Amino acid sequence: MSDEPIPTIPTAQKQTLGDRIRGIANQLRQENDVQIKATSRILGAAAQIAQNHDRLIDEVVEMVEEDLDQQASIAAFEPYTVERLKQQFQKDFKAAKAHFGVTANGWGALVSKLNEPTEKSSTKETAKSSKRGSTTSSAKSSKTQDSTTQRLEAIERDIQTMQGDINQILNLLNQIVGKLP
Repeated sequence: MSDEPIPTIPTAQKQTLGDRIRGIANQLRQENDVQIKATSRILGAAAQIAQNHDRLIDEVVEMVEEDLDQQASIAAFEPYTVERLKQQFQKDFKAAKAHFGVTANGWGALVSKLNEPTEKSSTKETAKSSKRGSTTSSAKSSKTQDSTTQRLEAIERDIQTMQGDINQILNLLNQIVGKLP
């Protein structure tokens, strides 16, 4: 025999066809698990986006309903009459003036002041409120507008967050599609 050593192949490197098939099957299982987890995350994110979308729609509907209610209450405003005020305050003129916080010389003057267009009265009330520090209808209107603005800004932030979530979902989908054979 010759003096050359016979090369030995380690058993770990020598794979049979069955070993290779098992290795490929394990790799496929691992990839399948990764895809299932990614799909699960995508579906969870999609469900969260759907919930956020529904919540935003509910908030917008609520805001619109509040605006419609406000407009309806303004439209339903009935002007004051001397007879109505006399009945309401049992002909006590001082109590009526005190109730509305208005100075007037008679029932007719009180009715005219109470029925003034809101622009004039809100301007006068704003001037009075700056002197006495009380809340007026124009201040309430301003607060309502501020509240509406804040709610709309919050909705806009939520929509921007949802857009970021959607972009993440699309990136995950692209990665999954890129890994498919």
